[in-house]
Order: sequence, then C-alpha cells, then structure tokens
Amino acid sequence: MPLSFPHYHGANVAVIGDIMLDRYFYGNVNRISPEAPVPIVHVKREEQLPGGAANVAVNLASLGANASLAGIVGNDRDGDQLLTQLESINVACRFHRSNHNTIVKTRIMGGQQQLLRMDFEEKLSSNEWGKLWPIAEECLSAAKVLVLSDYDKGTLSNCQKAIRYAMDKSIPVVVDPKGADFSKYACADLLTPNLSEFLAVVGSVSSEAEMEEKAQGLISRLNIGALLVTRSEKGMTLFRPNQDPFHLPAITKEVADVTGAGDTVIATIAASLAAGADLESAVTLSNIAASIVVGKVGTTAITAPELELAFHNYHQSQGSLSNEQLALAVKLAKQRGEKVVFTNGCFDILHAGHVTYLQQARALGDRLIVAINSDESVKKLKGEGRPINSVDRRLAVLQGLESTDWVTMFDGDTPESLLKELQPSILVKGGDYSEEQVVGKEIVHAYGGEVRVMSMVPDCSTTKIIEKARL
Repeated sequence: MPLSFPHYHGANVAVIGDIMLDRYFYGNVNRISPEAPVPIVHVKREEQLPGGAANVAVNLASLGANASLAGIVGNDRDGDQLLTQLESINVACRFHRSNHNTIVKTRIMGGQQQLLRMDFEEKLSSNEWGKLWPIAEECLSAAKVLVLSDYDKGTLSNCQKAIRYAMDKSIPVVVDPKGADFSKYACADLLTPNLSEFLAVVGSVSSEAEMEEKAQGLISRLNIGALLVTRSEKGMTLFRPNQDPFHLPAITKEVADVTGAGDTVIATIAASLAAGADLESAVTLSNIAASIVVGKVGTTAITAPELELAFHNYHQSQGSLSNEQLALAVKLAKQRGEKVVFTNGCFDILHAGHVTYLQQARALGDRLIVAINSDESVKKLKGEGRPINSVDRRLAVLQGLESTDWVTMFDGDTPESLLKELQPSILVKGGDYSEEQVVGKEIVHAYGGEVRVMSMVPDCSTTKIIEKARL
C-alpha cells in the first residue's frame, strides 16, 4: 500500500458510458402557489453541468488526470453545450452524435433543498453501440484504467466487448453498475454498486456475515476481481476473493447533496489506480473524496489539492479507527518518521489519573494509540456490572482528549495481535504494573521496540470511584 498521496498528472483514464446534462434552477421559496399546494420558486440562477459519465470525466480532469470520454449525445444544443464544457477542461471527447436528444436532468432548487427533478430522456437503441464502439476504441489507446459508467440509458448495451478488449490490452476495468443483472459486467476488475443496487442483485441480507457470503458468491459467479459496496452512513466495504472485507466507515460530515457522489468515488478510484496506487489505498481516497463532495450542493468535482488536504487531515487526526484503518495510519506515520506510542486498557470511567497518564505517554512520541477492551472483555476482566460505559461511549470520550491521536477497540483479553501488526515504537502501561507484568512486552522487544511504565496519580482509580458512588 503506497504511503504517500498519488501524483495524478499523467494518469490516463478512459471513460465509456451514459452521458447527460445536469441542469439546475436555483431560487428562493417565499410562498405557496394559490393554484395548487406547491412552493413557488423565484428563479435567480441557472446552471448547466456535465452529468453521468461526463461527470466522471470532469472529476478525473479536476484531479489532474488525463481523461478521455466516449458516449452518445444528441445532435442538438445540449450536446454542443456538453462538448464545449468538457473540452474547456481538457477532456478528450469521442462522441457519437445520435438522432436521439441529449439526456437532460433538470433539478429545481429552493435554497439548498432540491424540490423537483425532471428527466428528459429516450432509451437508446442497441444499434447505437455499434456506431459508438469504433469511436470509443480510440479512448483506450493510452489508457491505464477503463471506467464503464452505466446509468442504464442504453449506451453500454455490449459491456463485454469493452471488457474483453481491455483485458486483451491488460487495462483494468472499473464499473459503476446499474440494474438487477450484473452478468454483463463479468470479468471486470472492480464493481462499485451502492447498497440498494447490491441487494437488488443478491437479495436481502440480515448480517455482515451474510453480506460477505453473498458478495463472495457474486465475485465467484462473475469472475470479477473485487466488489466495493458503498453503504451511505455505514461507509463502504471492499470484498476480494479469499480476503477479509476491508471496511471504511463514513467520514462524519453534514450531507448537503449526494448528487454525483458515486461519480466522484469511481473517478477517484480510477485516477488513483492509474497513478500507481493499490486498491485499498484507492478506495480509502475515494471514501475521503465522497465525504467532500456530499457537503456541496449540485453536481460538483473535487480538486487534487482539496483531496490532498483532506487526505492528510484524515491521517493526522483520525479519532476512532477500525484495525484496518489504524494499520494504514500507522504506516503513514512511520513513513513520515514519526514515533508511535501504544497503550491499552479498559478506560471505563475516565479520571484524572487516566488523563495524566495519557499526557505522559503522548509526550514520549509523535502519535499516541489508545486501544480499549471490548465490552465483553471488560466484563470478563472486571466482573458483572462492568463496564459502566459502553465501548462507543468510551471511544468517544478518549477521542476528545488532546493527547490521543487514534483510538481503537480489540475483542480479545489482550492487544497482542494489534502489537504484532502495528509494531509501535513504544508500549506504555500505567504505574500499577511492573515491566515484567506488561502483556506484549516480548513482542515489542522482539522487533526492537521499547516498553515503558508510567507513574499514576495516587488514590485515583475507576474501582474507587465506583465504590464511592455506591455509598
């Protein structure tokens, strides 16, 4: 997994798919119509933006990648508008100008709220693909990655031709799928359905284990390289053959508009892969990119500097992490030459002793990881009635401390598996331990790390606080 931000300049990505124009009317709503119970929008501004596969190309160009776009537009003013806008940002356009009108989606916005969407479209006939393919083939001459952006409008009526062609040229294929039949995407390298699209294909799931089972079954049946399911507030999950799922939680942010977020995700993945990133890194970057774009209104693209800033902020102060995310964050910290300190405990009721101890631990290095026991583990160690605070609350409190950089949870009685994976520079425990009693000391010493025991504030413990509260 690369440990630095990708250089997108020179990353060549070809996009084939459904092209449309997104038209917005922005205005204010101050009253209800006397003709019907509907709001009256006093239109102040109109905006026209590339949508669908064209928005994928815009996102690629905005990141600095070399984007080429093939698709079908009408021989009309809207088609001319798209061509002008895309060529102005250096997207290489390979359009088949059809007798069908250009697909247009019109949205009426009252303030920041979308009030109405009107779609102007005709389903493209299958023979349009035969006219497009010779043009689309030109896009692949220098491509390092191919994106198939399917909005189920008829452009991609023969996905297999494009996929097989790319396979022969050793070009990875990334697909944003639509519909209930994913067999047309067989042998692609990555599919990126959202959760509802995934469930439409595999049926309902009642647990994470069942979701993984059905995802692996789909991967096997379609002979695809990987499956990324975007899950709204639950983030995204990457499934690959014979590997554990790679989970990325949603990055907390106020959502203004989800329009085009899927385009941003697939564009960021494709650009990152074309720039040499591995799949996990590309997916991580796409999750960060999605968190930026959903905070904006309308169909928007992000820039490389904008993404890079968010990327570094993401790793500088990540807060509560899954173990997979933590491993990536630690690798990045070590690459920057930072010293990583690790401590663990129950931290059931945070008190002055904990705060002082964590401040002392943080002062030993550049980053402090605090790993806490799961609720089941605390109960096993401390007995019935513990923990007082659930794991979510304990994580939230520790996240709020200035001394802690990253907080995570482990399920077992000890954090030894985390120590083996993360290999922190220093393992720290509180003063009620001797160094000989510190769990994991052999692991740390084996790779050349250091074990330290810190002093504690006298007469300050969670047990004593609980006993006093019960008096």
